[in-house]
Amino acid sequence: MRLAGPWTHRSVSANGIRLHTVELGTGPLVLLLHGFPEFWWSWRHQLTGLAGAGFRAVAVDLRGYGDSDKPPRGYDGWTLAGDIAGLIRALGERSASVVGHDWGGLLAWTVAALHPRLVRSIAPLAAPHPLAVRRAVVRDIRGQGVASRYALGFQVPMWPEKRLRRADGAHVEHIMRSWSGPRWTRTPEFEEVLRRNKDAMSIPGAAHSAMEYYRWAMRSQLRTEGRRFVAAVDHKLTLPILQLHGADDPCLLERTARRSRAWAGPDYTYRVLPGVGHFIHQEAALATTRALAEFLPRT
Repeated sequence: MRLAGPWTHRSVSANGIRLHTVELGTGPLVLLLHGFPEFWWSWRHQLTGLAGAGFRAVAVDLRGYGDSDKPPRGYDGWTLAGDIAGLIRALGERSASVVGHDWGGLLAWTVAALHPRLVRSIAPLAAPHPLAVRRAVVRDIRGQGVASRYALGFQVPMWPEKRLRRADGAHVEHIMRSWSGPRWTRTPEFEEVLRRNKDAMSIPGAAHSAMEYYRWAMRSQLRTEGRRFVAAVDHKLTLPILQLHGADDPCLLERTARRSRAWAGPDYTYRVLPGVGHFIHQEAALATTRALAEFLPRT
């Protein structure tokens, strides 16, 4: 997964595990956190674009993905946020802007709530606030509730992992095709994206780790730790926030994303990109990079 490019690959110890990072540029630190079923390479356009705009862009394989460690536990919101907080310190910085897509975006909201002194700004892409998703699943059953049905299948032991790996990653392809906007799926780039993500999910332990994110998210709703997590992130964030969402996202609905406003302070910008599905930073790479470069704090 250490694909060649103008960037530099590193292994960084943070929060008790080893994380694989990919770095390009100098300037204020911007962390790029990927989602499911991807890995650091999904940020290839933003790595070069943000570095060219004067930022130190660092993409990371999250816990359990790509070339990062895949421990048997630690896929809860508290520990994952601790990974990012520890990474900021391990990179020698006092704070960072955090940009995240899908699970990475949910983590951006979480790190800002749990470790506010380490975060200058956040930019969640295709990622409503965690509590916006939680409430929408219950209150908007015919909308976000139906859209989230895939996560129920991830709760079964072992079978989802086998499904992600078998038939040369056919289910990974199904997920990416069904969650993407139709224009992107007809491009030559999309075929390469499919191949790279199939390879990443075939790494031993990666599929299981990816499923553990979803299992904690659902099972914690019935546990004390879930109630503690809700209480910890249920407050307004005063830092600058740029939220980008695809109008045609079938996975995390745009109307769910709009409800994130309840947890944002006055310095909040929400933008919807028409004709774009779930993988906004790849489907609309240029527009996303420009929006980030204009938004991110430079000091």
